[in-house]
Amino acid sequence: MSRFVIFIVLLLSQCLGALAIEVPKLERRVTDLAGVLTPQQVAALEAKLKNLEDTDSTQVAVLIIPSLEGEYLEGYSIRVAEQWKLGQKGRDNGAILLVSIQDRALRIEVGYGLEGTLTDLRSGRIIRNEIIPRFRQGDYYAGIDAGVTAIIETVRGTYQGRPAEGRRSSRREPGGLFNILIVLLFPLLWILSVTGKWGGGIIGAGAGMLLPYTLIGQSLVLALIGGVVGGLLGMVFGAMVRAGARSGGTRGGPFFWGGGFPGGGGGFGGGGFSGGGGGFGGGGSSGRW
Repeated sequence: MSRFVIFIVLLLSQCLGALAIEVPKLERRVTDLAGVLTPQQVAALEAKLKNLEDTDSTQVAVLIIPSLEGEYLEGYSIRVAEQWKLGQKGRDNGAILLVSIQDRALRIEVGYGLEGTLTDLRSGRIIRNEIIPRFRQGDYYAGIDAGVTAIIETVRGTYQGRPAEGRRSSRREPGGLFNILIVLLFPLLWILSVTGKWGGGIIGAGAGMLLPYTLIGQSLVLALIGGVVGGLLGMVFGAMVRAGARSGGTRGGPFFWGGGFPGGGGGFGGGGFSGGGGGFGGGGSSGRW
């Protein structure tokens, strides 16, 4: 269900304008805005990540922030991914480790090209088994270093972490359905640019009924609730898309594809590191300590 929740969070963030904090410029592989790492620790992490990129072009970055200031973790994480554009264009082999200190929350955001290797399940395992135990001991560097090492080893196919415990290992991830939704998104956006809020309401209601019914369980009540919520969101979203299409402000694609976030572009300044144009679609996992 996690990807469905992320999709709804992103939709709510866009429709309600809940973009509370700015995305920092990408200037290096490790950005510590919370000041929890020493310069030596940052340098050690940077060296590991640079070696990974030098060997197979995979770009991984770490972002540590003091607080989300009320914004959804997943919504902020995908905004960072869309602006930083880690990974090579066409290969989409990028990933981000995002840590919010005051919220005690973290996320591994995974680019399209790594989703088959750094899966949601493996990302969650890295968070639970490698990072969180060290964070709970108050050692942020040890947790981030262990997480970065595990991400690198997973990308290279050498990670030997412990299997997920209990029921978590048997949970079904609806990746196939989510991927189908992503494939259908561009045609749906074009339809919304023509039909506006009423088309959005119809499509949203249908999707809102189908997704909870399929992903959570065959519950008519959940399907009806999902239909109402999806219909309302669809109307708002459809109106936004149509308005954007009329104004010509979507730059090749409405909503958050094609650089629709504030700031746009790669978001990097005069530093020696920049994203390669990779794409992200909400893959990854989140956790709290």
